[in-house]
Amino acid sequence: MKSAKGEDPREDTNSGPKVDLEAGHKQSTAGGPSKGAESKDVTLVRPTSPPFISLGYRQPQVTWNGPEDPDNPKNWPTTKKWRAAVLVSFFTFISPVSSSMVAPALERIAVEFKITDDVLLELTLSTFVLAYAVGPLFLGPLSEIYGRKIILQLTNLFYIVFNVACGVSKSTGQMIAFRFLAGLGGSAPLAIGGGVLGDCFRPEERGKALAIYGLAPLLGPAIGPIAGGFIAENTTWRWVFYATSITAGLIQIAGFFFLPETYGPAILGSKAKKLRKETENQNYQTESERQHQSPGKIISTALVRPFRLLTTQPIVQILALYMAIVYGTMYLTLATFPTLWTSKAYYGESAGIGGLNYISMGLGFMLGSQTCAPLIDRIYRHLKSRNNNIGRPEFRVPLMAVAAFCNPVGLFIYGWTAQTHCHWIAPNIGICIFSIGNIVAFQCIQTYIVDSYTRYAASALAAAAFLRSLAGFSFPLFAPYMFDVLKYGWGNSVLAFVAIGIGIPAPILLWRFGQKLRAASPFAAGG
Repeated sequence: MKSAKGEDPREDTNSGPKVDLEAGHKQSTAGGPSKGAESKDVTLVRPTSPPFISLGYRQPQVTWNGPEDPDNPKNWPTTKKWRAAVLVSFFTFISPVSSSMVAPALERIAVEFKITDDVLLELTLSTFVLAYAVGPLFLGPLSEIYGRKIILQLTNLFYIVFNVACGVSKSTGQMIAFRFLAGLGGSAPLAIGGGVLGDCFRPEERGKALAIYGLAPLLGPAIGPIAGGFIAENTTWRWVFYATSITAGLIQIAGFFFLPETYGPAILGSKAKKLRKETENQNYQTESERQHQSPGKIISTALVRPFRLLTTQPIVQILALYMAIVYGTMYLTLATFPTLWTSKAYYGESAGIGGLNYISMGLGFMLGSQTCAPLIDRIYRHLKSRNNNIGRPEFRVPLMAVAAFCNPVGLFIYGWTAQTHCHWIAPNIGICIFSIGNIVAFQCIQTYIVDSYTRYAASALAAAAFLRSLAGFSFPLFAPYMFDVLKYGWGNSVLAFVAIGIGIPAPILLWRFGQKLRAASPFAAGG
């Protein structure tokens, strides 16, 4: 099925007679395929030949050398796949660290820049996350044109430059502006990372990879404040930005040397370019090149795609709303966490010791991730075997029941034990349970989206990231007012009721209607 724009959103398929590189070159230089080759469906392929050249009636098409082509990322050795997964997880990890690492230093920043408005102070924290809503909308689609690696490298460099600029900023305006620009650069892995894993892993092995990758954007905000608290207490808040920039620079170097390109069309495009140069035959083209679209048309179509997915795909809308509630609640909790532990009205801890309470959040993410990682693929394989060995994205849904339980329960425990000044371990237990629900929901949603929109996974994830990041930006802004009125008990109870309202219906709707919705979608990778 083709979309209204004329693009074929389903995964590439190879059809038509195929010959090897040498045979294709001989035919092309002889004036095209012979009549015999046109009238008969003949395959002349050497097992060791270079990439397949599918001969249509006019020109050869560069495609994979059969289903077992070792150049196809899905056929890479396991070590190479996991090297790509780990590296892209590092890219995804460092940016969220920056988003929250500044939280323990907000009071010192307020003193230096003379900030008295609570909302303005929260903006210095959450503006970074606002950029997460904007960046993936064009960076994700660009990775589906130029490839994953080049976009990751350039955007990470952009992030490093403006993150350093935050460290040398001299005013509130500079801080907010540089935080937004740094967030733009740091937002790319949130959309592209899932696309990288979709490129490399098949559905039955994809869950574990996405579970580990999905840990990065949630573990980062938990680890950041721990380090940020000690840095702000023992040096200066400016080193919060310098430290993350140095770490990002090391990741940049590692990615440059060890992260391979994973996007199939980009790999085939490089091969086609090489063949044209070696043979001086300009007819060697990939499927996308044969469409003869102008660069402007290709870019405009790609940039519009996330908005089309968000406005026309009920699956994306449901999961984006669910992820927005989960993500926004997490950032609201991050915004109020330092006050709970350092305020004399509650626990009265120092900035460094107060930051250690984020360990409970990190522990919850680790427990949830390491439990979800093996189970999500095991459940998928079990349900697939009971479905005539046919996999479906809906087989990712059962684990979402864990999130539907843990998110509200954790918030109830955290809120009421904090308000009643229980021992410090009690609110931490609540946050740990809430974090388990967060990571399980996040991983199930990401895996479902990648399974459903494989080729356009980056655009689909960008569409979901848009709402998610708007919530992550806006929720902390009303946190001071909400908790001033409702306190920790009823404030977190309201959030728990919202989590129940979306967390229970979402998996039920996806399980019952997901396949029908995908079958009607021109973008989904099949029913």
